[in-house]
Amino acid sequence: MPLRDHFHPPLSRSSSYQEVHGQWPAVLVQDLGRLLPANYVAGPHVHVGTQIEVDVGTFERESTLSDSGVANGGLTTQVYAPPRPSLEIQTALGDFDEYEVRVYDVQRERRLVAAIELISPGNKDRPETRAQFIAKCASLLRSGVCVVLVDIVTSKDFNLYSELLSLIGEHDPTLSAPPSATYAVSCRWHPRGAEFWLEAWNQTLRPHQSLPILPLWLSETLAISLDLESSYEQTCRDLRIA
Repeated sequence: MPLRDHFHPPLSRSSSYQEVHGQWPAVLVQDLGRLLPANYVAGPHVHVGTQIEVDVGTFERESTLSDSGVANGGLTTQVYAPPRPSLEIQTALGDFDEYEVRVYDVQRERRLVAAIELISPGNKDRPETRAQFIAKCASLLRSGVCVVLVDIVTSKDFNLYSELLSLIGEHDPTLSAPPSATYAVSCRWHPRGAEFWLEAWNQTLRPHQSLPILPLWLSETLAISLDLESSYEQTCRDLRIA
């Protein structure tokens, strides 16, 4: 069965993309459980970013210090008065969606070796959230983690894989101009002798077409097949999405 467009009518009227993004990681974990060697485990991780207003109350306590700064025989305490800040603006620290599967090597103290990231509209809607997500992916790659990005979001015209490459001053010749907003790519950064190389397997995703099989690297020499089509179809069956 082909990829659906979960972000526009008619499908968006009868089902929610959050249901697909919430269920898909669990199905991926089930599929990986049949493929991973005995010393590897996979687990889902879902975190929906929200902006929360924090009501901070200021409580005053009557001082037990005398005017001389001495209380009950204590020593004088010098109070520090900080200068005015160089920046003072009302803002919020960003929080972003995480729909992912993490794969660990239990023989190396549960070391994270691979991460499958299902990109949501919240990862693409603002420059700051895109920058945060890209920084996270770059950090994982630098740590030797294989990163798979799966983007089926048709409502936001951004390609985070392309922006990740721009961050390091590179370009993938398989990308169109402008790059497709929907795609799946597997990336790894690994040593070749004294040098490090970035390798990527990029596939454009299109509605009404099947999803690809990508390599999921567990070590420098070991990869398993990640069948996105199989897990996506099982997700749609579980949610009764035609």
